[in-house]
Amino acid sequence: MVTNPILPGFNPDPSILRVGDDYYIATSTFEWYPGVQIHHSRDLANWTLLTRPLNRKSQLDMRGNPDSCGVWAPCLSHDGEKFWLVYTDVKRKDGSFKDTHNYIVWADKIEGPWSDPVYINSSGFDPSLFHDDDGRKWFVNMLWDHRSRPNMFAGIRLQEYDPVARSLVGPMKTIWHGTELGLTEGPHLYKRNGWYYLLTAEGGTGYDHAVSLARSRQIDGPYETHPQKHIFTAKDAPLHPLQRTGHGDWVETPDGRHYIVHLAGRPITQKRRCVLGRETAIQEVEWRDDWLWLKGGGLLPHLATDVAGTRDDDLFWAPKHYDFDAGLPADFQWLRTPEPERIFAVADGRLRLFGRESIGSWFEQALVARRQTHFDYDAETLVEISPTDERVMAGLVAYYQRYNFHYLAVTADADGNRELLIMSSESSFPDGNLRFPAAPVRLPPTGAVRLALSIRQARLQFFYGLGADGDLIPIGPVLDASLLSDEGGAYGVDGSFTGAFVGVAANDLNGTATAADFSYFLYAPQRIDP
Repeated sequence: MVTNPILPGFNPDPSILRVGDDYYIATSTFEWYPGVQIHHSRDLANWTLLTRPLNRKSQLDMRGNPDSCGVWAPCLSHDGEKFWLVYTDVKRKDGSFKDTHNYIVWADKIEGPWSDPVYINSSGFDPSLFHDDDGRKWFVNMLWDHRSRPNMFAGIRLQEYDPVARSLVGPMKTIWHGTELGLTEGPHLYKRNGWYYLLTAEGGTGYDHAVSLARSRQIDGPYETHPQKHIFTAKDAPLHPLQRTGHGDWVETPDGRHYIVHLAGRPITQKRRCVLGRETAIQEVEWRDDWLWLKGGGLLPHLATDVAGTRDDDLFWAPKHYDFDAGLPADFQWLRTPEPERIFAVADGRLRLFGRESIGSWFEQALVARRQTHFDYDAETLVEISPTDERVMAGLVAYYQRYNFHYLAVTADADGNRELLIMSSESSFPDGNLRFPAAPVRLPPTGAVRLALSIRQARLQFFYGLGADGDLIPIGPVLDASLLSDEGGAYGVDGSFTGAFVGVAANDLNGTATAADFSYFLYAPQRIDP
C-alpha cells in the first residue's frame, strides 16, 4: 500500500512504462534544465530519479522561453527494441496563439545516450507515440485552433510516423473531440482485445481536471466515449485531499494488475493553494466490459492505493546534506540554458555561481535549486561573496517563477558596504516590482555568511548567521510562502505549471560575472503534527 503521491513535489504529466520488471515514469520539467525527469521503480512505491535525457544544446535550448513554457508532457514508450521519448518545447503559451514544437528522441538504453531530436510538427501539444502490433507507429497530439471554431482545444489529431523517413506520413485525421468538459489534451493510445483506447486529460489542469477514456475498433475511429465519460476526477469534491486529478497513463503489471498514474495537487487550507505543485499519484483500475474503471467504483481518486511495495518513509523524511565533492547533486536543476558552464562550476567541494542576469531572467540567470517535496522543511547554505555595489548579490532563494520568489541575498550598498537584504516578488504587485519587507542588515566586509529559511505550509521565515558556526538569527517578517504555487503564480492555476524550488542564486547586473561560493546545501523535512 502506498499513500499518494508517489512522486511528491513538482512532477506533473506522468507517462509510465514497464519493461520486464522495471517501471519508468517520465514527467514534465518546463523551463528547468536538463529536460524531462525519468524515475525508476520495481514496486510502484519507491522511485529513484534515474536520468534527465534532454541534457545538451542540440536537444534543447530554452533561453527566452517564458515561465511555464519549455518541456511539456513527455511520452515514454518502448517498441521491443528501443526506448522512445516524445515531448513538446513550448515557445509561447499566452494569448490565442501557441508555438508548440514537437520532437522525438530515442535510445537503446533508458540511461542513454539519447539521440538528437527529430522535429515532428507544431500543430498542438502533449504528443505521444503508439507502437501498434503490426509494426506501424502512430503519432497523436491535441490540436490547437487559435480561432476558437468552436474550441481552441480542437480535438486529438492522428497521423502515422515513419521511423525510417523520420517524419509523419499519410493523411491526418482528428479522431476524437472529447466530452463536453472540454480542454481535451494529453492523449495516449493503447490496444487490448481488439479495441483501440484513447486516454486523455480534460477540464484543464486546474480543479476541473479529469481522466477521460474512449475506444474504437479502428485506430482512426470513430471513438465512443466511456459510459461515465471519466475514469476518475475530483472536480465535484472540493474537500478531497487529492485535487486537480487528471492527465493519466495506464500500465499493466506482470501479474495482470492495472494502474493509472496521473497528476494531482494537494492544496493547503490557507488560500487553497498547492504549494508543492502538480505531483504524480497512482490509482488501481480494473477492466469490466472492455472498459477501464476505478477499482472499488465511483469517480473519486483514492489517497492510498494497493501496490506491490511500501514506501520507505525513513528515506522520505531523512534530511539531505548536499556537498559538492562529486559535482552537482542529481536533485538540482537550473533554468533554461544548455550552457551551464556559464552559470556555475563545481570545484574543491564548492558550488561556484557566476553572477549573470537578474533573478527571473528568461535567458541566463545563475540559479541552482531543488524541488520542494514537503509541506514543512528547513533549508540552509553558506555563501562567500564580495559584492562591489547594490547590483551584485548572491544568496538563498525560494523560487517559483519570474514574479514569484523570496530571496535573501548578500549584497552591498552604493558605497560597497556589504549588507543582507530580503527581496520578495509576487504576481499581484504591478509589473513584478520588488518588495523589501525588512531593513537591510549591515555585514562585516569579508567572511562567509550562513543563510537559512524555514517553511511551514504557507509561512516562510528567513535566518542568517556570521561564519559557518554563527548562531542563526531571524531576519524580516514571516512571508507568504503560498505565492510559490500555481494558484499564486502570475498566470493563475490554469496557466502556471511548475512548482516551488529552494536553492541558491547569484546575480551581477553590472555584467562582470562576480562569483559566489557555496560550501553546502541542507534540505531538512520536518514532521509537523496537524
